[in-house]
Amino acid sequence: MAEQLPEEFEKYMKVRLGLSWADFQQSLKHQPPVSVRYNSRKLKPPNGETIPWCLAGRYLAERPSFTLDPLFHGGAYYVQEASSMLLEQALIQSVNVQDALRVLDLCAAPGGKSTHLLSLLSDESLLFTNEVIRSRATVLLENIEKWGYNNVIVTNNDPADFERVPERFDLVLVDAPCSGEGLFRKEPDAIHQWSSKHVELCSLRQRRIVKDVWPSLKPGGILIYTTCTYNHAENIDNLVWLGTQEEIEFLPLQLDPDWGLETLENGKSIGYQCYPHRLRGEGFFLSVIRKMGNHSRRKIKLKDKLMYPSAQEKEQLRPWVDSFDSQLFFLHGRQVRMLPESMNNELLLALQSLHVVGAGTAVGEVIKNKVIPEHALALSLKLPPETISKIILNEAEALSYLRKNPIQAPGGKGIHLVEYQGIGLGWANVLPNRVNNLYPAERRIRMA
Repeated sequence: MAEQLPEEFEKYMKVRLGLSWADFQQSLKHQPPVSVRYNSRKLKPPNGETIPWCLAGRYLAERPSFTLDPLFHGGAYYVQEASSMLLEQALIQSVNVQDALRVLDLCAAPGGKSTHLLSLLSDESLLFTNEVIRSRATVLLENIEKWGYNNVIVTNNDPADFERVPERFDLVLVDAPCSGEGLFRKEPDAIHQWSSKHVELCSLRQRRIVKDVWPSLKPGGILIYTTCTYNHAENIDNLVWLGTQEEIEFLPLQLDPDWGLETLENGKSIGYQCYPHRLRGEGFFLSVIRKMGNHSRRKIKLKDKLMYPSAQEKEQLRPWVDSFDSQLFFLHGRQVRMLPESMNNELLLALQSLHVVGAGTAVGEVIKNKVIPEHALALSLKLPPETISKIILNEAEALSYLRKNPIQAPGGKGIHLVEYQGIGLGWANVLPNRVNNLYPAERRIRMA
């Protein structure tokens, strides 16, 4: 990083860090570490330098061209900053992840923490993953589809909208929009956007976000609050403020001292701060809070306005879906989607109370009573490999397919799964005289 830090930021951090200021300043001149988190249900994490607080996290020796790796497009891993993977410790130390939990990731795009949550939660849990900006919600849905889980509902709502679903969630993650001080090394634009006034505005916005979503958290439930910034105004001071507004309890985490985190305390408030000169990662703050108090016992009357595929259409899906009989199949326009049957009420609640971008997994599109498989199904963990016809490609062929070029396909006619190293990439339709590449045009690789 060659950019000059804002003078006011330097002054604040020199006081904050004391003798370690020089180490912090020097760390910003180094290239940030490259890290990824593997989708263990698709690809076993390889040997390599493990991120100590995240089981499936790995540091990479250098930054490859992820766009030119077919495994990236198949959802085998997510490129994610190492410090933010501390979410894993907050989750596993505050709830029983084997339980059937209802979880909300409130500020979720582009989807790193949501995919992490899906990997850690049980299949009986349901994740609501939300983004307030519509264009970013589309990106969020795409990354959720790549990850392959179907116990998830993607929404596009303002935090205040979740007051319509009171006391519904066992855990809420608020990865609050912030001034981005912890990203100065990775994103120099954050330096130009920084000002003390911006910090103040971020702090006020964060308080509004937490206050708005608070009613949707069950009493006894957990709020995980995170930012990618250093200043107290957006971090520990907001926690102190929350303690004056609500009845809460802070949960301390057991973290290895060798990891290099700083524990921050103010009264009963507890948070944890990452610095780039103390660990291999960027600036990141995290706190775990329990909501105290009693249930209001308010109930919401649900109306089933779902449309369903016909028995004939549904039966066409049987060879394509594992655990077929435990899935709820429903229509969104001509599109058939599936969600675990046990989550029917949550789906009805979401459709009744929120703006749903995508629920479960898109399985197929109904065209003249015939169901054509959707791209999301090719990426799904519910796809049974033993009943699906496949076209297996090498790396060069896979990249050509992902550019939506024509491919060769030995074998019989019909719809085939296109696969690379055991990972589904999409579909192809083998016709008598050609092969139709069914990879979505809007997702094709454009890089040379």
